[in-house]
Amino acid sequence: MNKLRVIIVEDEKPARELVKAYLKDYDNLELIEECEDGFCGVKAINNSKPDLIFLDIQMPKLSGFEMLELIDDMPEVIFTTAFDQYAIKAFELSATDYLMKPFSRQRFKEAIDKVIARFDQNKNKTEKISQLTENIKQEAETIERMFIKTGNKIDMVNVTDIVQVIAQDDYVEVVTADKKYLKKETMNYLEDALPSAMFSRVHRSHIININHINKIEKYGKESYVVILKDGGTVSISKSRIKGLKEQLGI
Repeated sequence: MNKLRVIIVEDEKPARELVKAYLKDYDNLELIEECEDGFCGVKAINNSKPDLIFLDIQMPKLSGFEMLELIDDMPEVIFTTAFDQYAIKAFELSATDYLMKPFSRQRFKEAIDKVIARFDQNKNKTEKISQLTENIKQEAETIERMFIKTGNKIDMVNVTDIVQVIAQDDYVEVVTADKKYLKKETMNYLEDALPSAMFSRVHRSHIININHINKIEKYGKESYVVILKDGGTVSISKSRIKGLKEQLGI
């Protein structure tokens, strides 16, 4: 097997130095880059397409989980983390390994052995990471922001700036007052993850920010339409009008 190309994404220098020291034990691993934050990590991974990354979870600005959603071609991932036990349970449901800080040389070796074995068996890495991110989403708390990648640009969108979210096949269109973004995400996840006091799913293909509602009008015998402050209109499904009125206190 050819050497596996490795990138470290970790904001703490001592943790990066520890991984680098342990990597010296392996002639079949080649460290090609190290990054101090998630933005650097996304750029390095998408440009260099490594075989393996060591990824911290709790980093400023862009977390490890948020970073994974912005990767084009998913490498093998070994998490280096001091995360809570609920997250470890999610890791164990996936095939991706994790290293709890501080980790020993022997525990590091076990993680490397798993990665090498998967390469030998030609396992589907993308499927594994997709399963991991789904597990994490199931445990995740309400989100306060989204990171959306468009070409080589990464935009951070605060959920308070979102006017509505519209289903677009395998993607969602995130609409703010001055821009529209496409993100590969599901409406079901966003319905659960967006703050329930601020957002309402008024239709299977629409989630709206109730702070941007101008008025609700009856449309036909049993249909309603939301008129937004920007002049846009959104139909409300018959089954959801009662919930929206209760949310608005009307």
